[in-house]
Amino acid sequence: MDKKCILLLLDGLGDRSFPALNHRTPLQAAKTPALDRIATRGSNGLYHAGFLGQALPSENAHFAIFGYDSGDFPGRGVLEGLGAGIPTSPEDVVVLAHLACVTSEEEGFRLLEGKPRLEASRAGELVEAVSRFEWGGVRISFHQTSGLFGVLHLQGHVSRWITDSDPMLEGRPITAVVPWREEAGDPAAEKTASAMTRYLEWSHDRLSKHIVNHERSRRGLPPINFVVTQRAGRLRQPVPFSTAYGLRGLSISSGIVYKGLCRYLGMDVLSVEDTDDPAMDMDERIGLAHEALRDYDFVHVHTKKPDEAAHAKDPNYKREVIEALDRGILSRIEGLLDDPQILTVVTADHSTPSSGPLVHSGEAVPLAMTGLGVRRDKVESFDEVSAAAGALGSVRGKELIYLVLNHLDKAKLVGIMDTPDDQPFWPGNGERFRMSGREDMAFGEDARDDGPGLEKRSKASNMGPGD
Repeated sequence: MDKKCILLLLDGLGDRSFPALNHRTPLQAAKTPALDRIATRGSNGLYHAGFLGQALPSENAHFAIFGYDSGDFPGRGVLEGLGAGIPTSPEDVVVLAHLACVTSEEEGFRLLEGKPRLEASRAGELVEAVSRFEWGGVRISFHQTSGLFGVLHLQGHVSRWITDSDPMLEGRPITAVVPWREEAGDPAAEKTASAMTRYLEWSHDRLSKHIVNHERSRRGLPPINFVVTQRAGRLRQPVPFSTAYGLRGLSISSGIVYKGLCRYLGMDVLSVEDTDDPAMDMDERIGLAHEALRDYDFVHVHTKKPDEAAHAKDPNYKREVIEALDRGILSRIEGLLDDPQILTVVTADHSTPSSGPLVHSGEAVPLAMTGLGVRRDKVESFDEVSAAAGALGSVRGKELIYLVLNHLDKAKLVGIMDTPDDQPFWPGNGERFRMSGREDMAFGEDARDDGPGLEKRSKASNMGPGD
């Protein structure tokens, strides 16, 4: 039986140190016997999906974790669209969007409340009011994915190279939608930016007059009166994960962006629901992953809980969530560590600070790998500081998937070409050698050497019965 890999991806696990935690990170302060056991049984290091100090969103980090170059990333919007099942062609553009509260100023608008709360039925009414728009041959439709959140689907002669309108920080002004500087002057980019600007103006007017907002005003609540946008994307043609790395891949996750990313890369997805019990969720997902190894070589087990806890900007709350996840891992850990055919990898996609204005930050995250043959270093704690002393050192970007291939005994010796494409895994799925038919084989007189044995058989075959 071939070795298989389970990747436990604890989203947003990395953090900064806080005086309230005795200048430790939430992970350092947490009691994590399961994660520490994994660290003790294998190799440790620090991982960053991009450049140190670079703050990556989950989708870009996962793109690198799965082994793809940042320059080939298609944009978050289109991945959300794929995850939501929105039919999209390579000519279309999809943009992340959600409804927010803004205040009007002489020079424009300012973000008052980025993520207002509203019951589902009323949110649907507001989204419906701004769901269809057309200007200058550009058609824009709003597709709701959850509550006030969704994506804008742009059709026509459109470009993805436009800026965001969402400042992401309350109190900041809404930013203008314009082409990227290197695309300035491109007719498609200019038209797309103009169409988006007209749509935002139109939707503001529609939302401001909506009965839902009249009711909110009577209750002393700010109107939900603007559509903020970010991270436009467009489909490209990536090499499927199984073709690129020779691994049958599965993701066990809950978010639509992971569903969209995996669909984009040709990986399967087992959708799960998040509950209020992170330990139970993790226990269930690892159990599903263990079963899935019968059909898959690489199983990505994802939880968003550490990232969500960090966004609450409470380091102690994040510590509690980490401890709950560790309890879920602890219930399954021996089944992973005792199986010689399983390579267990634990890491995060990025750091999410539990304090301050940043959404994500650029510190590296801990990485641990354990399995048959994996070197054992002297690290005994799974955290951002202890991991730095481990045998893996500093791992960046696509190097993680190469390490997985290596420990699955699938790493190809550089220079070997058993397929027309220079793939990093071995053995490749090369075309089988087949003998040509004798009638198609041509031999020159000088090249043919029958040898004495063949000569004797030839003479014997020409002898008649009387000879």
